[in-house]
Amino acid sequence: MKTFFTILALIFSICLQAQPTKLVVRAKAKDAKFIGSSIGGAKVIIRDALTGEVLSQGITEGSTGNTGLIMKDPHERYKPITDEQTAGFMAEIEIEEPKFLTIEVIAPANQPQASVKAQTQLWLIPGKHIDGEGVVLEIPGFVVNVLSPQTHEFIKPSTIKLKANVVMMCGCTISNGGLWDAEKMEVQAILKKDGKHLKTVMMSVQDKVNTFEADVDIKEPGTYEAIVYAYDDRTGNTGVGKVNFIVGE
Repeated sequence: MKTFFTILALIFSICLQAQPTKLVVRAKAKDAKFIGSSIGGAKVIIRDALTGEVLSQGITEGSTGNTGLIMKDPHERYKPITDEQTAGFMAEIEIEEPKFLTIEVIAPANQPQASVKAQTQLWLIPGKHIDGEGVVLEIPGFVVNVLSPQTHEFIKPSTIKLKANVVMMCGCTISNGGLWDAEKMEVQAILKKDGKHLKTVMMSVQDKVNTFEADVDIKEPGTYEAIVYAYDDRTGNTGVGKVNFIVGE
């Protein structure tokens, strides 16, 4: 009888041994492609949902994915829109029993002024991998960087050139008539002088993709702020960039 219970205890012990379990996490820009190496990736943090303990973390690596699969082909149930090159983060977590996880993604990781946090929760079962396409979190918005004027730049009263770089959250190109069509997006600069609204100016792509421009006459000395926003009413994507500059003699 003692031997029987010893064997039973051994079997029970083996059953509860930690098993390495794979979990793939990806970040996909809303109305665009996956967030990968070309824009610095997405930061992934996987936690025990009950204790907050970090079980794995890293950066998504790889390409933005296959444009045809993601943006053009009809999507079918169980048909993946990723391939082997598509950006993702592979975690391998050792667990003895089902564990409830919180998955957090911050993206794009190298654009802190534009990064968005998205999260979800799920149960991870020992030995039951969640790989392939894995868990995909959607990241809404645009990355907006004001190029001109520069931060705290001193400018003489004149016609100044407002410039802003606007891209999808995956870095995908915005151009006139392109797949992400600049002419169907609203990009404007809200100008403030000494803290008060001065004017709002429409910006558009001229000579260079992703670069929205506008000429603005500024004659009065003072401290100025330009708030550049991008908005697509078809998707609800939004993004904002800000800069402060000074006009003086």
